[in-house]
Amino acid sequence: MEKEHQIFGIRAIIEAIQAGKEVDKVFIQKEISGELMKDLMKVMKRANINFSYVPVEKLNRLTPNNHQGAVATISPIGFIELEHLVESTIESGSKPLFLILDQISDARNFGAIIRTAECTGVNGIIIQKAGSAPVNGDTVKTSAGAVFNVPICKVEHIKDAIFYLQGSGIKTVAATEKTDQNIYDVTLNEPVAIIMGSEDRGINPSVLKIVDEKAKLPMFGSIGSLNVSVACGAFLYEAVRQRS
Repeated sequence: MEKEHQIFGIRAIIEAIQAGKEVDKVFIQKEISGELMKDLMKVMKRANINFSYVPVEKLNRLTPNNHQGAVATISPIGFIELEHLVESTIESGSKPLFLILDQISDARNFGAIIRTAECTGVNGIIIQKAGSAPVNGDTVKTSAGAVFNVPICKVEHIKDAIFYLQGSGIKTVAATEKTDQNIYDVTLNEPVAIIMGSEDRGINPSVLKIVDEKAKLPMFGSIGSLNVSVACGAFLYEAVRQRS
């Protein structure tokens, strides 16, 4: 973790959150307690900050400084509101192409997806606040700087974002193996949001129930799935092909 993208110390993290800093995630030492830690938990809960309990050894690897049992990652970018993204894209006259990531948790996968999104003209990426990979040094490096060019939205719930997009006339297409429909049979030459699932479980079943269409990539080998960033690239370039 790059030093300019981290904050250490319980009081410093509390102050950063209260000041409106883009805190991606807080790592908290297991079994730590105290009044100041209780205050941090309250502040994180109010701001809906993602956090996890980790061994002290991990915190010591993150920083050699006196962390007091807490280290936070700070995003190097600002995030955009979903409503503003959708409205500005429609008003620009371009045919909306959005990407929804349902709790992609690996920063390198996230960065690779952002890089491909930038290359394929994606108007914006939508992620969920809880459970998503942070925008950190690994993300920036893997994206080759594309993270600074593609608008990213953080939403409370993916399902609410899907409902909003559908209400705005944007079709939602889920990339999933749980369908008989091939990606090449789905119309992507219209306002559309493509949904990619997490590395381990794919798209949440409750999300699959509300999407407009489901599509899969043809698989001919013995391995049943692709890396999510590779699969995302295949979906996005099919959208490019149809829109060309």
